[in-house]
Amino acid sequence: TPATMFDFLNPEVQVNHEMPEPQDNEYSEVAWGIPKFGEPIKQLNIPRPKVGDDDVKLDILYCGICHSDVVSGTNELPGFLSLYPCVAGHELAGKVVEVGKNVTDLKVGDKAGIGCFIDSCFNCPMCLDEQENYCFKMPTYTYCGQKTHGHVGGNQEIHTFGGYSGSNVCHQRFVFKLPDDMPLEKAGPLFCAGITMFEPLYNHGALEGKKMNIGVAGIGGLGTMGIKLANKMGHTVTAISSSERKREMAMSKGAHNYVATSDSESVNGNMASLNLIIDTIPVHHNIKPYLSMLAPGGTLVFIGMVVKPYEVGMADLVPQKKITSSGVGGSRVTKQMIKFCYENEVYSDIDIVTADKLNEIWAKLQKEGNASSTRYVLDIKASTK
Repeated sequence: TPATMFDFLNPEVQVNHEMPEPQDNEYSEVAWGIPKFGEPIKQLNIPRPKVGDDDVKLDILYCGICHSDVVSGTNELPGFLSLYPCVAGHELAGKVVEVGKNVTDLKVGDKAGIGCFIDSCFNCPMCLDEQENYCFKMPTYTYCGQKTHGHVGGNQEIHTFGGYSGSNVCHQRFVFKLPDDMPLEKAGPLFCAGITMFEPLYNHGALEGKKMNIGVAGIGGLGTMGIKLANKMGHTVTAISSSERKREMAMSKGAHNYVATSDSESVNGNMASLNLIIDTIPVHHNIKPYLSMLAPGGTLVFIGMVVKPYEVGMADLVPQKKITSSGVGGSRVTKQMIKFCYENEVYSDIDIVTADKLNEIWAKLQKEGNASSTRYVLDIKASTK
């Protein structure tokens, strides 16, 4: 086995399975993934469930490549146990090629997309409110997910496989219709960067008509999407980064102001000025400057998945400042996000690539994270030529 360009972690908790042959209720599909812990990404074949009464089959044309794919695929997160073979990808965009008899909102030929999860319990309070991302029994992730809720077909003993693949089949609830003239190559990242940033803006009043001062911390793939969204929602946007290095990029994406947290004068000049700060930084950092920039009653929302706890004193939260978190979005808000981004032409900056570049791109993302504003997008059809 050739050496990988990226590093694997936590070998003591690796879980490898043999790839089974497709059952009678499955078909074989081309994919690109990691066959076993420690091996590079290569082309392989995976079993996909055949279409059931409530299912939609999506011919995948593009799939965004996210830093989360790398974190999961290299077994970096102890709380997210990677399962091998691992086929990543949770930013799927393509065309519907088959539907079950109970499917109502999609038809063959429609453009559609699939995001970060493909099943949930359907019955808990969060699922009943179409916030499946917060399902009390945990949603089934698009890849490395266990089939625990009964709405994913095929072999129930194997885990789910993601969008670095020719097609996928899942319940209609998690397949989202896209406008006919939405560019599919740009649609995939909406299901990760788009919904991840739209969700906290939606939940904290950014679409209610009142003008706000909104800060976005961390000016990478997520942060630049947040700047674009908040700007199009009509708010004054302040980009926040550790240095002056990303000022020009942030302003070009729609920021009105810029704060470098390493410069105390820059921070002090913006004290108590922001109604909402969305913090996308994925590593532990000093949050005191962010809390000082919150206006009375303001909210700091964490997006970045940081394991190490933060230390916050009560005085840091006076007067009436709040800290909370957010993670992707359920079906109800995802539909609104698609509509908003389409009508306002809000998309991530993208770089289209083929599967032969996946190992190289994963190595770069592992080293740099989503520090760039550009999201890589895998061209599935070009990769099979």
